[in-house]
Amino acid sequence: MRVLKPVFYSAMAITTLVGCSSISKLPVPAGSNTVINIASKKAPLTEYQENNWQHLDLATDSIPGMSVLKAYKFLNDKNGTEVIVGVVDSGTDLKHEDLKDVAWVNKKEVAGNGIDDDKNGYVDDITGWNFLGKSYAEHLEYERILMNPSIADAETLAEVKAFQEKKVDEAHKTKLNYGNYLFGCVESGKILADHFGKSDYTAKDLKSIKNPSPELERAVAFGGQMLSYFSSIDEAKEYFEKELKKADKTINGENLKTNYREVVGDNAYDINDTPGYGDGNTGHSEKGESHGSHVAGIIGATRGNNKGMDGVAGNIKIMAVRTVSDGDEYDKDVALGIRYAVDNGAKVINTSFGKAFSPNKEWVYDAIKYAAKKDVLIVNAAGNDGKDIDVEKTFPNDAPDLKNEIADNFITIGAMSANYNESLPASFSNYGKINVDVFAPGVDIYSTTPENEYGKKSGTSMAAPNAAGVAALVRSYYPQLSASQVKHILMNSGTKIGLKVLKPGSQSQSSPRGILVPFSDLSVSGRVVNAYNALRMADRMVNGRK
Repeated sequence: MRVLKPVFYSAMAITTLVGCSSISKLPVPAGSNTVINIASKKAPLTEYQENNWQHLDLATDSIPGMSVLKAYKFLNDKNGTEVIVGVVDSGTDLKHEDLKDVAWVNKKEVAGNGIDDDKNGYVDDITGWNFLGKSYAEHLEYERILMNPSIADAETLAEVKAFQEKKVDEAHKTKLNYGNYLFGCVESGKILADHFGKSDYTAKDLKSIKNPSPELERAVAFGGQMLSYFSSIDEAKEYFEKELKKADKTINGENLKTNYREVVGDNAYDINDTPGYGDGNTGHSEKGESHGSHVAGIIGATRGNNKGMDGVAGNIKIMAVRTVSDGDEYDKDVALGIRYAVDNGAKVINTSFGKAFSPNKEWVYDAIKYAAKKDVLIVNAAGNDGKDIDVEKTFPNDAPDLKNEIADNFITIGAMSANYNESLPASFSNYGKINVDVFAPGVDIYSTTPENEYGKKSGTSMAAPNAAGVAALVRSYYPQLSASQVKHILMNSGTKIGLKVLKPGSQSQSSPRGILVPFSDLSVSGRVVNAYNALRMADRMVNGRK
């Protein structure tokens, strides 16, 4: 499916090709097969390293980041052009202190006048478009199919019914497990709050406790576990309460009684039904919707402003396209969201979402092909189910048959951790020797959250924007290169990993640790994205430098 481009040229041949059109047709060089042999970092990460590990360098820091800091040294004497990055996601707080200066502004539109000034079909779309209007809650796609069987074919409907049985069974297990976690949050949270006299303690505070009582020791152990995934015990408590409510709704079928979409006012299964559809409020439910803001910050939070954190890419503008609610996204919104970003100047689009069923997937495939024609790169999250997506479908994808691509502008990203050992791939990450192209940092990524706050999240949703940031860097400094070339540069220039690692999702009763496999078995490239290497490869292609 995704065949790495071989080397068909020499440095001398490159220098003879000076036109942009010629450069855009150059094959991307194959990556080096050299594997960096670095001992796994033993010492705990410092606070700086924890919050910035994705920007660090394997060779110099013993942390398998993307060599972003090293990349900027390479770019020190170079000038880039501004690149618009479309964040097709949930609500994005572009008023955030670390995002406001990188927010895309539609200069052809007059704010608040109720007129479609630029005639693009969207009224007052100043920073992007909100395809969901005031909608927030939503069903999973399989639930929508159960509610409206006519939208799916017989084969899909049978798959959905089997899937429902599995989800109900999982919901019962969730109630048991998350109920225990919630109890632990309440009890441990009270003990730790009493000890510290406050509820905003950190993992570092927990480690500072000396000679705890047995009760406090248990609370510290549980609290440390929670703070490795959440920013606070209160956040963990809210998460488990929310998931338990979802589990109850799945078990009793309550979700199937509510039509969440009616507040939007369109027919979600008619792509031509667009009048009055959505609004320009891209930051809707900002506090409750942190995903889009977090993704945006990873890509391009303002660099060097001494606030919060630095995004991967400078010299960019973030266009917010709200299409993802608290549930599965609609194919209609995704397809139109991609087209909106393309039509309004995005050269890179990040799609950090996914689902198991896609009744109108042809609309999304058409949008991907449309983006390809306009030379726009789509950077897509592989998904967080710990499964082989060469076998089990996840949407969106760029291969209807899981083998043959419909276009060459779509790159799928798996998630990795800061552990340069057998735990390198995130335990939750999807993988696939055919359908996952390359891995990028996606565990405990520190970034922007609504209302000038910051926090850590994990997921392929975080890995994709890390890769998208590198793609934007390449497109900024080497705009002559096509979307397809940038895709293959990210794949071919990545750090080659020679480790045997734990295959995501392989833990079982018979193999509690999981199954060891070569890291190269998990993706097309067998690599992790590296910004420094990507820029050097791009530079060689454009300028013929070694």
